[in-house]
Amino acid sequence: MEHHHHHTAPAQSLNGIFILSIILNGLFVLIEAGVGLWQNSLSLLSDAGHNLSDVFSLVLVLIAFRLAKVQRNEHFTYGYRKSTILISLLNAVILLVAVGAIVIESIHKFSEPTEVNGIAVSWTAGVGILINGATALLLMRGQKSDLNVRGAFLHMAADTLVSVGVVISGIVIHYTGWTVIDPIVSLIIAVVILISTWELLSDSLRLAVDGIPDGVELQEIEQLIKASAHVMSTHHIHVWAISTTETALTAHIVIDDLSCWPHVSEHLKHTLAEHGISHATLEPETADSHCHNQDC
Repeated sequence: MEHHHHHTAPAQSLNGIFILSIILNGLFVLIEAGVGLWQNSLSLLSDAGHNLSDVFSLVLVLIAFRLAKVQRNEHFTYGYRKSTILISLLNAVILLVAVGAIVIESIHKFSEPTEVNGIAVSWTAGVGILINGATALLLMRGQKSDLNVRGAFLHMAADTLVSVGVVISGIVIHYTGWTVIDPIVSLIIAVVILISTWELLSDSLRLAVDGIPDGVELQEIEQLIKASAHVMSTHHIHVWAISTTETALTAHIVIDDLSCWPHVSEHLKHTLAEHGISHATLEPETADSHCHNQDC
């Protein structure tokens, strides 16, 4: 049995971007929460709470990057790479809790409406559009290669849209006095967060229970293996995620000539690496040994 290891390094260049994003969003949370309390705006307070959870999420992603670099040891043969998946799952759960809190407060606000300074709300949320939008743009490039970065990008993109909604509610309140728009916008915020979180939650859950990562088709992998020279068939194929960026595979390969195995193995590993399988463990078999294994 042979092992092939091709490590995909964490997005090192994103460390500085995440640190800058944490600082900017942390300052904005303080400003937004302060104005929300001052003006008694639920939409600002709910958005500040969500932004705070996003700051925490950004910190967790940085921690995930660090853990992914921890070398293997006698107790953790893959290092701490799996923790990156658990962190993405934790981020999704945190956002779901935030959604529940916003919905509860919105329902309460409908029964007890309060006066809101629409202009102050709009100006504060306008700053949020700039900060969240800039953060989303900074994360856009890396979001295709890492589940945690994709989660952070989706959150920031959603926050930008949410801030647009808060600006709209502030303008409506200022010109119409219709304060009920505040909890309505809060509910819309909750829906936006839920939608942006759902894919992250489902992907994280699938990877956490060793499901096949998104973008990897088992039938396609089987066909790639069978199409290789000297390969007669394959069985016992297992595919799972080691981390949010690394995918592993084990398989038994039935070949017509065992002496050709070094060449076949190298070709298969190269082909699998091109299709996102960075860790391949392949076991060769001959037709006779495979028949014996199947008790035929």
